[in-house]
Amino acid sequence: MDLRNLPDGLSPADRCDERRRRIERELGTPLEAARADGARIGQAEEKNCEQMFGHVPLPIGLAGPLAVSLSSGERIEAYVPLATTEGALVASVNRGCKALSESRGASVTSIHHGTSRSLAFRVNNTDGVRSFMAFLSEKENEWKAVATATSGHLSILSYAIDASSNHVFLTISCDTGEAMGMNMVTIAAQAIGEWVLNHTKENVEFTTVAGNVDSDKKPSARTREHGRGYAVTASATIPAEVIASVLKSTPEAMVLTAQAKLEHGSKIAGAIGANLHAANVVAAVYLATGQDVAHVVEGSLADTTVEPEGNGIRISVRLPALLVGIRGGGTGLPAQNQCLNVLLQPKTSLPPRAQLAETIAAAVLAGELSLLAAQASHTLASSHKKMAR
Repeated sequence: MDLRNLPDGLSPADRCDERRRRIERELGTPLEAARADGARIGQAEEKNCEQMFGHVPLPIGLAGPLAVSLSSGERIEAYVPLATTEGALVASVNRGCKALSESRGASVTSIHHGTSRSLAFRVNNTDGVRSFMAFLSEKENEWKAVATATSGHLSILSYAIDASSNHVFLTISCDTGEAMGMNMVTIAAQAIGEWVLNHTKENVEFTTVAGNVDSDKKPSARTREHGRGYAVTASATIPAEVIASVLKSTPEAMVLTAQAKLEHGSKIAGAIGANLHAANVVAAVYLATGQDVAHVVEGSLADTTVEPEGNGIRISVRLPALLVGIRGGGTGLPAQNQCLNVLLQPKTSLPPRAQLAETIAAAVLAGELSLLAAQASHTLASSHKKMAR
């Protein structure tokens, strides 16, 4: 099936249509429902998807207002677009937003660790591993200069050197401006690897630009512990009267459910990340705003804690790795860009990318709070029966 050799002069939408017709003929499967809308695909056919033949509509719901105290000290009321096909999810997050907003909102803090990439080298003389590691440390300023020369938007925030047998890994973590920047960091890492080969005296092979220590799009204890992208913590105190009126539960039931689920259940499972359903909210916001949705893997590493406080509860969620951007990737596609503009508040001193990460964490907190209440009150099954069938 030839989906690349198309007639000259076709528009992006026409190219999609031509491919779709060829696929329909070859596979005998109708694809009219996936037909590309030329007014809505933006530059997806040229920049985002090879051999594009259409697009799949995703339902988008709105949760909010969500009261958030940002790390800058500013307070905002956010509205959160959620792209999902799971009935009851938007309603649940919306309920959590209401509970948070009636409880003085979510307080958020964040640390920017940067986007990381791990170069892997093989040292052919095992005795040379230590001297090669020392070389990387000694030449830090030189290989950093090589990396930053690849882009005017990139700077290196930190690096780590690890060894396993005769393999040495150099992991760089970078600030990439307003973009999530995975491609930017990969290009910089490739330049470092090539420079190292030309300047080291050791017998070394540059094995790969992506050696898995960075755990890109994969769960790892290292990412959970040390963070990647933005590490964000969102927390709130929910009084008993809000738990009763909005969440239809009690502080005691919610604490007991949290202990069973987050402490004991997660421990038995060997979970990397003890949370209720953080990935649900991360994925829905990522899809709506044009993020790289595969990074929901790192987003799922969240840890949620619940404890009694006053006559209510204190609930917190730490997301160690939110990889987000407001430029590049899918953020420039028409619908995704508009949803991004719904979520971002234009009049804050916090950089928009940091604001995006912090708002996502607050939305995750809303989702954790509402689902915990549903499980504590034994209404999870009935809610899905009512709303998701």
